[in-house]
Amino acid sequence: MRSSVAALRRREGAPRSVQDVQARERWVRRRVGITWGLLVLNVLTFYPGTWNGLPLAVPIPTTVGKAIAQAAMPAALIMALTVNRRMILRPNVFLCIVSLLVIGALMTMLQAGTFGTVYRTFRLAGFVSALWLLTPWWGRRDLLLVRYHLVSIFVILGSVLLGLLVAPGAALSEGRLSGTLWPFPPTDVAHFAAIAAGLVIVLWLCGLVPGRAALLIVPVAGAMLLLTHTRTALFAVMAGILVAGLSLVTAKARVRKLFAAAGVVISIGAITLSGVVTSWLARGETANQLTGLTGRTDVWTAVVTVPRDTFQVIFGFGLSNLSFNGLPIDSNWLGAYLDLGLLGVAVGAAMLLYMLGAAYFQPRGAQRALALFLVTYCLVSSFTETGLSGASMYLLELTLAASLLVPSVANGSRAVPSAADTPLLAPSAADKRPA
Repeated sequence: MRSSVAALRRREGAPRSVQDVQARERWVRRRVGITWGLLVLNVLTFYPGTWNGLPLAVPIPTTVGKAIAQAAMPAALIMALTVNRRMILRPNVFLCIVSLLVIGALMTMLQAGTFGTVYRTFRLAGFVSALWLLTPWWGRRDLLLVRYHLVSIFVILGSVLLGLLVAPGAALSEGRLSGTLWPFPPTDVAHFAAIAAGLVIVLWLCGLVPGRAALLIVPVAGAMLLLTHTRTALFAVMAGILVAGLSLVTAKARVRKLFAAAGVVISIGAITLSGVVTSWLARGETANQLTGLTGRTDVWTAVVTVPRDTFQVIFGFGLSNLSFNGLPIDSNWLGAYLDLGLLGVAVGAAMLLYMLGAAYFQPRGAQRALALFLVTYCLVSSFTETGLSGASMYLLELTLAASLLVPSVANGSRAVPSAADTPLLAPSAADKRPA
């Protein structure tokens, strides 16, 4: 009798232990998601008004807005430490390369220690430290970090759409969609819309997102992208989807069907809508503005010709707000050259080359396709956008790509499965059939 009661108690206690493990796993995942969301919030620059000087729909004092974004960094670092108390770091080449940016910034800070340079250097160090603390959650089969990155972007795009409803005149001022609740310029809105559309398309191609969800998300994000009239994001997302699709073309029939349908649509559009496309791409600019990339080439020439000594050629002038004489540089390579010299340019190139090489040796699948999309997008955008030399959304997305290219590991030491081992969304029946 006693043995039977003891056995019954053991059987009754087993579900409780499974539930405890699953609850603990859910709490860990939530803290990882909060950390990632805080890193996204930290790279969202705050301006006192919209991109063209109009007041925000909900007035936010400048000090409050900047404090929210700046406080997100220490909060992310603290949250990362709570979820990784033993400070377990997963060795990887990518973050070692990124850490060279911190070393170069520290050397430049000691040479030219202005307040802005010191603040940005320590911010970059904290940013990279938080990324290191999240490395135990790299290589998960459930694409955990991709989930949270998409959630963060959906929240941002939702705020832009809400601002469009609240203040449509300000949101579409000068014919370009921007944020009016938080001051997102059109280029940032285009970036978020392009990344959201591209990731969902690649996930759908891999069978990880249902067709209904893709049909809801992609048209909305695509319309927002077109409303921003941003050419860089459009070209970058098209290139990213093309490269990601080519990596899947021999394995997924829906990729071949999509490429065939896209070829027909593009051919018909080139014949019937060439004038509309040309007008959209021109954005009303003159021939001189188009050849000068809307004034970018003038700034680039000034950045290259600024006097430098040997130290500044190698290590730059220190981390800045990536502007020159009050004008944005709008080139990752020249921005890195100004801030971190030839070292910054070399590190940026090394990051992209390493990612492309690592993707080449990965087996065909969703993780490789997603990583190729993100790397291609960052590579194309780097010519007219900045970010790979400092704490930015581009560096965060390149880190996300790196997290997809590491070998998959078991999720912790638990002996029971949990929801964390399931795919992003339930795969379609076609994707459940063996290859």
